[in-house]
Amino acid sequence: MQFPASPFAAEITVAVSGLNAARLAWREGQAGKHAVSRFPSPAELARAVEHLAAALYPVRLGGFAGGALREDDFVAERLGQAFAILAEQIARELDYWQGWCEAPFEPGQTETIVRLFAAALPEIRTLIDSDIEAAFVGDPAARTADEILIAYPGALATLHYRIAHQLFGLGAAIVARVISELANARTGIDIHPGATIGPRFFIDHGTGVVIGETAIIGTNVRLYQHVTLGARSPLGLASVGPRDRFARHPIVEDDVIIYAGATILGRVTIGRGSTIGGNVWLLRDVPPGSVVVQPEAVALDAATAQEITAELRTARA
Repeated sequence: MQFPASPFAAEITVAVSGLNAARLAWREGQAGKHAVSRFPSPAELARAVEHLAAALYPVRLGGFAGGALREDDFVAERLGQAFAILAEQIARELDYWQGWCEAPFEPGQTETIVRLFAAALPEIRTLIDSDIEAAFVGDPAARTADEILIAYPGALATLHYRIAHQLFGLGAAIVARVISELANARTGIDIHPGATIGPRFFIDHGTGVVIGETAIIGTNVRLYQHVTLGARSPLGLASVGPRDRFARHPIVEDDVIIYAGATILGRVTIGRGSTIGGNVWLLRDVPPGSVVVQPEAVALDAATAQEITAELRTARA
């Protein structure tokens, strides 16, 4: 094969050969699966979410300005575009999974998933509305609910999660995960689409928030930046029982606030109405109504600070 003229022609030839060998080795290791098959496209799914957001919020996120009489037509058009993309991407996912299945998927399964998702859109809109309302009530810096919907990273991540969670539950797990990662890339908020999150959910600031697959979050819960609701150890690296394997992330009950930097790991329960302070590391259940905080920092006078500094220097020497 001839390659375009390049000062790196020899290096390109070697790299092409090496990559060919690496591909073949990987595909041989994937024996019995589709080594080469269509796969859901993040770019196409980003377009689908854009159309869905426009249909959910025609004026604020869709830019519609044609008057109330034409609004339903606008929504129908954007839904038609979104569903066409989703059907194609879900079909790609099912085609990909077919390599792991002994029996073929039922005919029309892609269309069934899209139809069930379409039926859930009013509920998705209602949940997002409740999230926006919780943010407006919970953040004194917010001037309007529209500002939250358009400009808050937590609102963007929650909107993606609500869409992805529905698709995840309908069996389009990879499509759902890609949609979640689109939000993660833009906001730094990583919500697994398998997590269960109740209404009136508010993530303030948001960067660095991680919510694991089996986490359960109740109603009216507020998280701040760099909160982790994670598992205690990666699967396969420690001996764990079924409870830790299949239900390995925290349960956060209603009306809980978790402040910045808190890390909560394992299948622990944070009781209703509790407050978890910043930078807390938590591995055990917390009773309802609890307040869990780090020891308060103590300010030292100048003489004491100098004395401690001198002792530390002596110890290092």
